[in-house]
Amino acid sequence: MFAAWWFDWFIVHTVVLTNFNLPLTAALTDSLVCNGLLAACCWLVGNNMRYYLPRVERYWYILVISIVMSTAWLFLIKLVLRLIFSEDEQYLQLLKQSATIRFWIAFLLVGCMAMMSLLWYSQKEQQEMDARKTEAEKLARDAELYKLRQQLQPHFLFNSLNSISALTGSQPEKARHMIHQLSEFLRGTLRKEEQHWNTFEEELQYLQLYLDIEEVRFGHRMQTELISSDEALKLKLPSLLLQPVVENALKFGLYDTTGDVLITLKATAEDNYLKIVVQNPFDPETSQPLKGTGFGLSSITRRLFLLFARHDLLKTQKDNEHFITTILIPQTI
Repeated sequence: MFAAWWFDWFIVHTVVLTNFNLPLTAALTDSLVCNGLLAACCWLVGNNMRYYLPRVERYWYILVISIVMSTAWLFLIKLVLRLIFSEDEQYLQLLKQSATIRFWIAFLLVGCMAMMSLLWYSQKEQQEMDARKTEAEKLARDAELYKLRQQLQPHFLFNSLNSISALTGSQPEKARHMIHQLSEFLRGTLRKEEQHWNTFEEELQYLQLYLDIEEVRFGHRMQTELISSDEALKLKLPSLLLQPVVENALKFGLYDTTGDVLITLKATAEDNYLKIVVQNPFDPETSQPLKGTGFGLSSITRRLFLLFARHDLLKTQKDNEHFITTILIPQTI
């Protein structure tokens, strides 16, 4: 584009000079010298903007650089053309008379080049800054997501180890079985840490391992019911999302109640969403599920916001003596 512009301007310059009864050879020589040097000046200005962008008073900078370059250009072409046409009085007179218009044409062209270069490189720099900012935000978001996932495990791990310790003396066989399950659970956790998304079917397999461990702790008191449609099994959700939801249900369902407790998890596909509903009983006299849903649910709310920039994907409600947690996972991946 740069070369095409100067070629066109070279033709225009030559035609204008021939209209002033200047021989074609002289017009071509004048046009070649003037436009060659002016193109070099514009290239210098554009290249300068590539490596140095004025931050303050940039428009004053453009004005000054345009005046300086145009003045230097006019001095050079006068010097060169006078040497070439030293014996052509008619041409030298034309050169003297056209000095002012030549200066202002050069000033406008250099100024336009400076302005376009400023806008181009400023936009390019802004795009690079936006890209770096986006990458930094992504790294920060991934780091926060990783931290949230890591914070979920210690509480469950300590409880499991305490249960294993209690079973070691009275029921060693059950303790060994629980150690094996805990080992499989942690191995699965490490594998899933490398993945951001899993199918709901894969998450159910992981969740079942977690429930098997908890069943050893709570025995016959804990009963679970997992219901899902075939379509829902194929949908995707963030990895390691279900365990803290069920752990929260166990916390309010088993810790503050007596007798058998049924924890229900139901998953359906609705309008390009994976809808997961977890329900657990609670005792209104001893539990405050709506005021203190614990770190688990708050971490999920934060995680969903980091992934989807939405605060409405996790909802909790109380229905008679049941606490219900509803999660919507958009299928946008």
